[in-house]
Amino acid sequence: MLTAIPIVLSLMLLSGALQGCANAAPEPPVPAMPLGQQSFQAYRADMIRWLQQRRDIQSADRQQEILWNAPAEWRPQQSNGKGILLVHGLGDSPWSYHDIGASLAQQGFLVRSVLLPGHGTRPQDMLTTRLAEWQQVVREQAGILADETDQLYLGGFSTGANLVLSYAMQHDSVSGLLLFSPAFESDSGFDWLTPYLSKIRPWLLPNDGSRPLQNAVRYLTVPTNGFGQFYLSSADARDYLAEQVFSRPVLMVVSEHDSVLDTGYLRDTFSARFTHPHSRLIWYGDTSWPVSDARILQRSDYLPEYRISQFSHMGILFRPDNPLYGRDGSLRICWNGQSETRTQACQQGAEVWYSAWGLQDDEHIHARLTFNPYYDWQMNVIAEVLSAAAPGVQ
Repeated sequence: MLTAIPIVLSLMLLSGALQGCANAAPEPPVPAMPLGQQSFQAYRADMIRWLQQRRDIQSADRQQEILWNAPAEWRPQQSNGKGILLVHGLGDSPWSYHDIGASLAQQGFLVRSVLLPGHGTRPQDMLTTRLAEWQQVVREQAGILADETDQLYLGGFSTGANLVLSYAMQHDSVSGLLLFSPAFESDSGFDWLTPYLSKIRPWLLPNDGSRPLQNAVRYLTVPTNGFGQFYLSSADARDYLAEQVFSRPVLMVVSEHDSVLDTGYLRDTFSARFTHPHSRLIWYGDTSWPVSDARILQRSDYLPEYRISQFSHMGILFRPDNPLYGRDGSLRICWNGQSETRTQACQQGAEVWYSAWGLQDDEHIHARLTFNPYYDWQMNVIAEVLSAAAPGVQ
């Protein structure tokens, strides 16, 4: 996920962002996450030690929280010989794949997730992270998994989708992709400024304790540098898409009301650049518009029986019974672009509806939608896409 504050809203503060920069207190140096491991087991062990040293614990169960944020592996009972590496988004953690990883293992895949540098510990650790470090993790762990399986697939959420697309464009050995809320194009016309702004304004909004920084499994506030590295990853993905089509199977999942992405660009890009006949775009939103591409599957994102007004950027990933983000989960995201009074009511347990960031109406309090009522159907579509043979793959 990009952040709890959509980029477009944060950058509206740009006119005042430079004021006081000269007097900003310097940030402390951030140590580098250890990389370069030769096996996933060594990588995971190093990441757990890293989290134990650096994690700002948010819950009562320290050890469980460490494991929620650590790279994970799901081994199938009956292997199909295929592996899939899953990459989370900006500000998120491997918990993003708690449900999807287990479901893919049930389909026969050896599944692994990674922890991107700057993530999983505290938002301040992203102040000096670079795109090259994120790319290094994907490159190293994709190579390791490819050596252990007959076919390699990659999956990415948001910024993670940018990373796996760019890797797959350079490696024909990748058999297919899962792209959840792919962040190829944000809905902000100013995101290109963030790599420059990060040098003089470490935080788009003041890091003064007035808003939450993180919960048990993701950041709720991200340094300006995080947005800058996201922008570079999106520009990289768009460059590849402009140069060539992607002819291997792809599953893309998009929420029409995503508060941070240009969803029209994503829909058009799917039809024009992802050419495999068994590729699918799942579109959660308005189902009334005519579909010219039969590979696009529409589902309504207004589900009053679930008190859902619209789908969100992150809600597509989780089962309705997820212990943290499900319908009755313990982590309700109330900081959702509404008034302070409504935010407090949400935090105090008032009945809520669910939406993407920023939706307000006179009737309902809206928390962030963090679960997907179509989850089982979505996994069936994923199974169909991943069973399609990519060109040159037996």
